[in-house]
Amino acid sequence: MQIALVQLPVYYRDPVRNQVYAGKSIYAAATHGAQVVLLPELWAVGYDFPAGLRMASRLDEGPFGWMATWAREARVWVGGSHLERGDDGIYNTFALYAPDGRRVAAYRKIHLFGPLGEPRWLRAGMRPVLAPTPWGPIGLAVCYDLRFPELFRVYAQQGAVAIWVVAAWPRARIEHWRQLLRARALENARPVVGVNRVGMDVSAAFGGASMAVAAEGTLLAEAPVAQAHLLHITLPLGDAWRTRRAFDPVRESPWRIQGPILRTRVREGQSYHVG
Repeated sequence: MQIALVQLPVYYRDPVRNQVYAGKSIYAAATHGAQVVLLPELWAVGYDFPAGLRMASRLDEGPFGWMATWAREARVWVGGSHLERGDDGIYNTFALYAPDGRRVAAYRKIHLFGPLGEPRWLRAGMRPVLAPTPWGPIGLAVCYDLRFPELFRVYAQQGAVAIWVVAAWPRARIEHWRQLLRARALENARPVVGVNRVGMDVSAAFGGASMAVAAEGTLLAEAPVAQAHLLHITLPLGDAWRTRRAFDPVRESPWRIQGPILRTRVREGQSYHVG
């Protein structure tokens, strides 16, 4: 899998500038062979909720629609998080679009981060989501989810071949980001990819250090701290399979985490639950 991480400097109260930057980065990544391009958490609006909520949109509209268009025009998979206007409130939602522009998955962030005000403004998601892709099922997570290992174990138990994390992780705790990404990969024997934003807004300065970690915990690549960057990575899924064949802590554990996983069928666009 050829994947590119857009370490985007989210500009404060300037969604048009963020749109232009993200779009140019996606086309550049596609030109250089990327099959998947990931944008950070809340890449269009950042953590300015009073202003950002005015741009909250239905799935496939607004910034979600921009991602769909970029995916279709660049012929790549595109994912990232934006504020979804649901029927019962606003969610921080990681949406993934296929190269034909179809949305194949939408994960609503389960663990809301108090210090940046998410519980005040947003509703929490209720289900993990596996995204169907040509490489196999991919687990989706957003930022603070990284501190909750049970979510990642659910993905591993449900057959995820890799897990993608989009984030707005503060620079002050960037070492936590690095260590948690490696821990989640190592304990589940699955590659973990994390894309983090940079820049500042009203809440914090953000740290970058987007990276990919192999199934055995080896760092594959890392972007600079606190600098805009487009990171290209080859994710060795075959090596991950060989790692799990030799030693898979998920397979050997007697404990099973129960709960439904929401999957989206690529062709029909229908949703169903599996226990």
